[in-house]
Amino acid sequence: MGGGAAARGEINGVNAGKDATRVSQAPISRAQITQAEVRLQDLHRRIIACRHCSRLVEFREKIGEQKRASYSEWDYWAKPITGFGDLEAQLLIVGLAPAAHGGNRTGRVFSGDASATFLMACLYEAGFANQPNSDHREDGLELFNAYLTAAVRCVPPGDKPTVEEKRDCLPFFVEEMEILPRLTTVLALGHIAFQACLKAMSQRAGTTVRAKFGHGVWHEMPGDLPTLVGSYHPSPRNTNTGRLTKESFLEVLLKLRDELSLGRAGR
Repeated sequence: MGGGAAARGEINGVNAGKDATRVSQAPISRAQITQAEVRLQDLHRRIIACRHCSRLVEFREKIGEQKRASYSEWDYWAKPITGFGDLEAQLLIVGLAPAAHGGNRTGRVFSGDASATFLMACLYEAGFANQPNSDHREDGLELFNAYLTAAVRCVPPGDKPTVEEKRDCLPFFVEEMEILPRLTTVLALGHIAFQACLKAMSQRAGTTVRAKFGHGVWHEMPGDLPTLVGSYHPSPRNTNTGRLTKESFLEVLLKLRDELSLGRAGR
């Protein structure tokens, strides 16, 4: 560990007590919430209109035209995806990028694919969602005290964005973190998302912050930066091999719920 970030211990190891958690915040006024809503809407418009990375633009639109047979009747979104969830959330959950026939099809982060199925079932059981499924933008999904986003907004070929693509998408993520008025904790799903969080926090802090990725490992970040928590990504590669199980992921989510000092996540 270095750069002012101190690990708080693995969930299955030594855990920090609740007195180490920064959950108290200055009151947020209705005017501040309204301002955040306006800023977020503007950010969403700019994200959706982005055509900066030509490789990603070409690929996402190609997928939208050459549809998977089982989704042949779908009008694919085939544009960058925005964040989704509770604007007043304390918890920000960050993934890698939309899936070719998931978010790139539905237009919503973590929606319509196997990763979304696993994630949402766990979020529902932990009290962060009103239903255990995320299928499409009109399915009635609501998140409680949680906001979902991605480090890269367009589906990358082979699920592997380039260094330049990750760098060019980072400002959207930094701005998104700054807009959420009650944010105290970030859950990074996978190593790439974890690294994006460190880069975003370093940019906000004006100095490099460092932390080592690990499932269920907590890091208190310097200054007023949010706590950073790592988890394996809920991809089929991880869930089908048992690297990430429902039990091990729920353990992280339930710990988060307790650390946020809420009896349940929903208000």
